[in-house]
Amino acid sequence: MSVWEALILGIVQGITEFLPVSSSGHLVLLQNIFGIEEPALVFETAVHGGTLLAVLVVLRQDIIDILRRLAQPLTLYIVIATIPAVIAALALRNLIEEAFSTGAFLGFAFLVTSALLFSSERLQKRNQAGLMNGLEARSREKMNWMDALVIGLLQALALIPGVSRSGATISGALFRGLDRNYAARFSFLLSIPAILGALVLQARNFIASGVAAEGSIGTLPLIAGTLSACLVAFFAMNLLFKIVKKYSLQGFAIYTGALGILVLIDQFVTGFFI
Repeated sequence: MSVWEALILGIVQGITEFLPVSSSGHLVLLQNIFGIEEPALVFETAVHGGTLLAVLVVLRQDIIDILRRLAQPLTLYIVIATIPAVIAALALRNLIEEAFSTGAFLGFAFLVTSALLFSSERLQKRNQAGLMNGLEARSREKMNWMDALVIGLLQALALIPGVSRSGATISGALFRGLDRNYAARFSFLLSIPAILGALVLQARNFIASGVAAEGSIGTLPLIAGTLSACLVAFFAMNLLFKIVKKYSLQGFAIYTGALGILVLIDQFVTGFFI
């Protein structure tokens, strides 16, 4: 792997990890379009580490507050929201691996992301316009365990490539009437155990496969990929905070919807890539 290839892969990982467009879906799509092999385990682990570092930097104050007082509702909500994805990953492991290897559900999954983003935005606009039933956007202090469970169930759905994790969790928070800014912040906090879990699995697979298979990557591409993923993820997170706070997510919904339709046309009509 060259340094330029590593930079490109790191940039793609950094952008799509946190914007609501599905990093895993884009990875599978690019693999099919360009006929490339999945990045070596050590490289994939490194770029995930880069995106995790970006999360830790952006949310450092939130993380410090949690560590200072573990016995608080937010800690419980993160645990509750993480459990469904863990159960789904263990129970549906073979199905998830098939989805990654074949891309069979890719078009439908992109459409699911689009539908979640569209519907959550429309629901919140209705609530804001008419203050239906006296509903107002709820802050962190007014979050409850049912909010966390709904968000967690949607995060479990995002195990399928093409369903955006950030898009699903932010949509779940908006469905439950949570404040837009806090919806994005809670989604990013949830990414920490999600990325850590991916790192553990990748490290285990890396150890099982042996180091020799990774020797062709080189130190410079590893550094380039990790740094580019970290830097781009840092800016992508801050960008999404601004977008969620001031603007609609419907632009991402249009993008993932159009992408889903194109993928389905290729899957069932043209057959060029999938």
